[in-house]
Amino acid sequence: MTDWLIPDWPAPAGVKSCVTTRAGGVSQASFDSFNLGDHVDDNPESVAANRQRLTSSLNIQPAWLRQVHGVVVAHADPLCVVEADASWTMTPGVACTIMTADCLPALFCDRAGSRVAAAHAGWRGLAAGVLEATVDRLAVPANDILVWLGPAIGPQAFEVGPEVREAFISTHPETALAFVPSLNAGRFMADIYALARLRLAACGVTAVYGGGFCTVNDPRFYSYRRSARTGRFASLVWID
Repeated sequence: MTDWLIPDWPAPAGVKSCVTTRAGGVSQASFDSFNLGDHVDDNPESVAANRQRLTSSLNIQPAWLRQVHGVVVAHADPLCVVEADASWTMTPGVACTIMTADCLPALFCDRAGSRVAAAHAGWRGLAAGVLEATVDRLAVPANDILVWLGPAIGPQAFEVGPEVREAFISTHPETALAFVPSLNAGRFMADIYALARLRLAACGVTAVYGGGFCTVNDPRFYSYRRSARTGRFASLVWID
């Protein structure tokens, strides 16, 4: 699809990645139009048609997950939908696939292009360590890993309570830099991209690219905070 995003990161030539947008599908309002989520009360036939269009357009086998804001990293399997919030593979043509609508999608590869992974990082999963768990599962030195941070809620839109800030700074004090007081007393504006970079740096991964999006303010993307009844877009990474 012409309006899908191709991540701008120095991944090896054999590693491919893509982020879908709202456009180009068959779902009706309020899911219009390229909704890929089968858990949001969209018409199942529309979701199936959109997923088939994704598979055909990219010539890949997506490995879908049942995401639960946890830290489980599964082996990507197109034939089995498992409960996990990240997946990895070394198999060409199998796409590690994450669905989001404000949470942070993170795509991973090693510098050799021999393995890829994708993680779903809402604040709960991010605080619990889903990015670190994905790094561990890749089983290569941290300085051999590249990461691209995809479209998520931006720092001007992500207002959180003090419990969210505490969940991060209690284990990683340096993440205090990612929170600034909001106009509402006792609350904070959080930068999910900065949080991800700080947590990755703490485990030795510093080749981190992407960021700078805001799903709430960019109509190309679904946003749960903008509209609770909405679809999901996908971020995918695979070995060609």
